Amino acid sequence: MSQKILFVDRDGTLIEEPADFQIDAYEKLRFVKGVIPAMLKLRDAGFQFVIVTNQDGLGTEGYPRESFDGPNDLMLQIFESQGISFREVLVDCSWPADKAPTRKPELGLVMHYLRDRGIDLDHSAMVGDRETDIRFAENLGIRGFQLKTAQFGGGWDWAGIAHALADAPRTASVRRKTKETDIRVEVDLDRVADPKVSTGLPFYDHMLEQIGKHGGFALEIQTTGDLHIDEHHTIEDTALALGEALKQALGDKRGIGRYGFTLPMDETLAQVALDFSGRPYLVFDGSFQRERVGDMPTELVEHFFRSLCDSAGVNINVQVRGDNDHHKIEGSFKALARALRQAIKREGSELPSTKGAL
Repeated sequence: MSQKILFVDRDGTLIEEPADFQIDAYEKLRFVKGVIPAMLKLRDAGFQFVIVTNQDGLGTEGYPRESFDGPNDLMLQIFESQGISFREVLVDCSWPADKAPTRKPELGLVMHYLRDRGIDLDHSAMVGDRETDIRFAENLGIRGFQLKTAQFGGGWDWAGIAHALADAPRTASVRRKTKETDIRVEVDLDRVADPKVSTGLPFYDHMLEQIGKHGGFALEIQTTGDLHIDEHHTIEDTALALGEALKQALGDKRGIGRYGFTLPMDETLAQVALDFSGRPYLVFDGSFQRERVGDMPTELVEHFFRSLCDSAGVNINVQVRGDNDHHKIEGSFKALARALRQAIKREGSELPSTKGAL
């Protein structure tokens, strides 16, 4: 799993900025309100931290290096004592007039992050107190947050930033278009809403609605497929798109329950165990007597589960027993939904794996 980075300015962002804009003495060291609890929350949400700071003329007679190092080292030690460490501290010592390529908003100091495929820039962010920090974020292609200060404006505080990044709704929108099908799937795993499903196959719609309803999340699916040929592409491709949407919305999977469900339906007993392990594998133990239930071929029930399994990167084990094929199919979809409900529920911020990635 790629790593999320929170790039942070130093003066005015982590520590308060004095009137002369230089923290060159211990007595000038003051932490910005709320920074430590917010960064602990972001650490637990999977972020690593990188300081990127402009220090005008650092190393010159007017701003000796030793007057910077003492307060800076103490700041880092205090953060470390509270469980917050920094992956890197990147300092540009130039003057604004130098127009150095390493000075924010330029990217000279962070070019190695652009080349590192292990970095998740899509979910990384920058926090600063100046407009140059926001331009830096734009140049890097990440989200920028400008802290609210009397000196430079801005509209965010640290608590709000931590909420926006750590508690962000897990949503995804997937468009899958081939010569056979045109599909749009939208999910919001943290919102309950009536499912909206249209595939051209009413029984299949009914089964997919079970996933949203009993899964406890907002689900919208709109599928146009080549039903004049048969149902195969519509059922398969919709499952693939749904699986991809679930995978995207779960992100790094921190805090999820991961596993799940047994469900009775009249004479039928359906059991679905699943694991968002990142390793797709399906076991389907069940059979059907009828060729079709409604407009859905029963041979495509297992195929639905396999397609979903492959695109979501989930291990699914299905066992279903009963006499009525309608009940057996619906029970399987409902059991899948309840298993998803258990597995996607956020219960904290820990990654449920000893491997360090899912």
